[in-house]
This record gives sequence, structure tokens and C-alpha cells, in this order.
Amino acid sequence: MPNSTHADDERYMRRAIALAEAGAATPGASPIGCVIVRDGTIIAEAHNAVDLLHDPTAHAEIVAMRQAGEALQCAEFRGATLYSTLQPCGMCSMASIWAKIGRIVYGAERHQVHRMYFEDRHFDTMDFIRDAFREDLAVRGGVLAEECAALYHRPDDDVPEAEQGNI
Repeated sequence: MPNSTHADDERYMRRAIALAEAGAATPGASPIGCVIVRDGTIIAEAHNAVDLLHDPTAHAEIVAMRQAGEALQCAEFRGATLYSTLQPCGMCSMASIWAKIGRIVYGAERHQVHRMYFEDRHFDTMDFIRDAFREDLAVRGGVLAEECAALYHRPDDDVPEAEQGNI
């Protein structure tokens, strides 16, 4: 399992927040940021680019994993930590498992944001990780949670249905 301190987690999460803010300011992107770190070095970083790339899989975590694979010339990221401003969805959780990421650190938790950010209301994506039979995968949630949650609509916000994803 990758070694990291709380100060490291906050530093890399701040970078993910900056990427999310860049995504919010980019037409066709959205405010989810991701950084992948191994051995104290950022090996990939991205923001959500689903509408920008016309690709439903272009979540920040997936885009960053594609960059990491290209940079490392491999599809496994053992020893790496993935930082995301929002609790990863089911697709990104499963991709993290398949990529052999050693640690997932996320900011805002699903109860802190509007339900539109999660495609299934009946299970928690952390169930995927818990059931992955990977004892070498650790998760830490809630890092800079309030700063991350401020990037998104809150649970009680009245978001017009036309603006909601996953509905």
C-alpha cells in the first residue's frame, strides 16, 4: 500500500480541486478533478471531459488513468494513489480495481452532493472496493470534503431536471 501523509493527501487534493475548477470553466467539461500520484510524483491529472470529448467514459479518473497508462507504458498502476474531488462512481471504482491502484483518496462524499452525481441510488460504490478481494487497496474519503463539495450542487439544491446528469 502506498505511503502517504495527511499533508500529502491535502496537497494532492488541492491540485485535484484546481483541475475541477478548470473543468468548471471549460465548455463541455465539468468540475471533477483527478490526480494520480506514484512515488511522490504526479503521473497523470485530468478533469471530467464527457461532453467535451463526446465520450461517456471520459470521467476525470478514467482520463487520468489513460494518461497514466501512456506515461508508464503499462495498464497497471501498483503503488499509485488516485485522488478525486468526488467519491468515484461505479465505473471509476471498477477501473481503479482493474488498474491495480493501491489507494483511492476522495473529497466530497455522496451524501454531501446532489443525487444526480451517482447513477445508482441503492448501493454505495465503495461496495465494489470492499468486495474486490483486493487487500492491497485502501480508501480514504472526506479529504478537504467541504472544499470539494462546494464544487457541486448540494443534496437539497433545486436543480432543473434538464441540467441534471444521470437522471
